Amino acid sequence: MKWFNKADFHISEQGISCLERITVGGVQQSILIQTDKPGSPILLFIHGGPSMPVPGVSNRGTDYALVMTTKELVKHFTVVFWDQRGTGKSYSKDIPLETIHLKQFIQDAKEVTDYLMDRFQQSKIHLAAHSWGTIIALNLANQFPERYYSYTGFSQIVNWVENDKLSYMWLLEQAREKKDSKGLRELQLLGEPPYTKDFEQWSVIRKWQFKYKTMLYDAGDKNSASLTSSLKVMLKSPDYSLIDIYNSLVRGFKLAYSNDKLLHDLNTFDFFTDIPSLQIPVMFIHGSKEKHIMPELITRYYDILDAPNGKTLLWSPNSSHVFHLDDARENEQRLMEHLRRVQ
Repeated sequence: MKWFNKADFHISEQGISCLERITVGGVQQSILIQTDKPGSPILLFIHGGPSMPVPGVSNRGTDYALVMTTKELVKHFTVVFWDQRGTGKSYSKDIPLETIHLKQFIQDAKEVTDYLMDRFQQSKIHLAAHSWGTIIALNLANQFPERYYSYTGFSQIVNWVENDKLSYMWLLEQAREKKDSKGLRELQLLGEPPYTKDFEQWSVIRKWQFKYKTMLYDAGDKNSASLTSSLKVMLKSPDYSLIDIYNSLVRGFKLAYSNDKLLHDLNTFDFFTDIPSLQIPVMFIHGSKEKHIMPELITRYYDILDAPNGKTLLWSPNSSHVFHLDDARENEQRLMEHLRRVQ
């Protein structure tokens, strides 16, 4: 029995609203396809985390998708959400731990792309992502530009270590301002990033990011993002059970963060040097109040990025890492305009 069971929108009888299980990278994974207009351009969205499946399969019929809304988008585009391996409807206890690394996620996303191109007989699709998903997606856009019309990155991560360093300094300032002796002591004992020893070391900075609400900004109204935003999406989902939620937030989280190879991957990529140019149109949307993925890094990256087919950097004034509902609605319009412009 669902706590919230009223859909925000319904797909027409002529449209598509389906959950599919497909084999990706040798394991069964789930995708959600929604559109009122079959044959329309495809947008594949790659969620954050690892193991935070919103926007994802749980978003069937739900307008708010953390970074954007979707009920207008599905009228004009074929919107595809995918639960990554080890997450939500794509979790399995049989997934080999050694497959939880960046190259595998990139390969999985490429296979999902190829499946969609073949299923809908389209030569290219659009690509969008949030947070951790932007690491996968920017690599995809760089490695396989012939498969994508465009790329849109929400809360784009550019360099994990540099972001942790900026976040660490901000957290120290917060601890001092709040006279939080426990926080200051733990952070000073932890020391400055990178955190390459183990995820226990890395989890300390995440603990204090959570405590100081780096992902959220309270604009003082009912449409501000909250920690329950993504949970409500999953609870409302007609396709998600409590087990699926548990698989994402507990089992999938442990699977992702117990792999030394993934820890190494996160601490060694650098888009400033790895991807200094992009051959498809790109749009970045970042929260102006963001304290989780620091804005100065995306600003620097945008300035140096060579994008001969066009680049755009936009800001959401009332958002941090999770977007205010009003900003999410504006982002939906921004996204539709961008996709139409570059089609």
